[in-house]
Amino acid sequence: MRVLLLLLSVMALTAVGQEKQCHGADRCNIGDRSYHIKLPDDWDGMTPLPVLMHFHGWGRQGDLIIQHQRISGHTRRRGVLLIAPNGRGATWDFWTSTSRDVPFAAAVIEDAAKRFPIDRDQIFVSGYSYGAAMAWRYACENGDGVAALLAISGTLAQTESCSQAPQEVRHVHGLADTVMDFPMGPSEDQTYPVKLWRDMFGCDEPKNEGAWQAVNWLTLDRHEWDCAKGAVTLDIHDGGHFIPHGWIGWQLDQLMGRPPQYP
Repeated sequence: MRVLLLLLSVMALTAVGQEKQCHGADRCNIGDRSYHIKLPDDWDGMTPLPVLMHFHGWGRQGDLIIQHQRISGHTRRRGVLLIAPNGRGATWDFWTSTSRDVPFAAAVIEDAAKRFPIDRDQIFVSGYSYGAAMAWRYACENGDGVAALLAISGTLAQTESCSQAPQEVRHVHGLADTVMDFPMGPSEDQTYPVKLWRDMFGCDEPKNEGAWQAVNWLTLDRHEWDCAKGAVTLDIHDGGHFIPHGWIGWQLDQLMGRPPQYP
């Protein structure tokens, strides 16, 4: 009997250890929900990790994100822990301030912090398409602990009223996007996609920083604002609905004080 009890105890401890270190294709379970993690290359197992929590697009799940070269291909080279929550029904509830996915995503970060050491000063929240709208919603309702919002081809209505905000906002959108249409402002105002944050941060007139490229086949036009609090950046390109090559890595490099590079 004692041998059996000892064996069961060892099996239980092993299961707990495996659950604690979930990553990659193995889901990290939290209640009846889950998320995925991608560890960076060459992590020493002790140094606190900057975090990028990325919300997947409609019809996807987090297992795609941790394999995506335009997302995890950049985080793993920069010492950043990638966290990819799974939306219910492969989508997100971002439509109102009562979103059930905001507390879920906040709980995901706390759960990940129990499994791996994280750098609380470098928590970045990102998303693509519907996931970008969810990232906006998260920042709008729970952004006080977020160093930067990195949104790709998806927003909320610019008339939303946010209770919280991240320290910085960076948004990229294609003028030819027909899935999550480029939110053009009155009189063809191309800076309208970030009006919500500009108003909230008390920003001045934009500075057009001109064209830049992470890769030579895609040119982006950058606008930046000086703000009373926070910072806002908008990148515009002539393309459609996609994650621009190198965009996430370029932003992470700049936010972490490194020379931008690709990949």
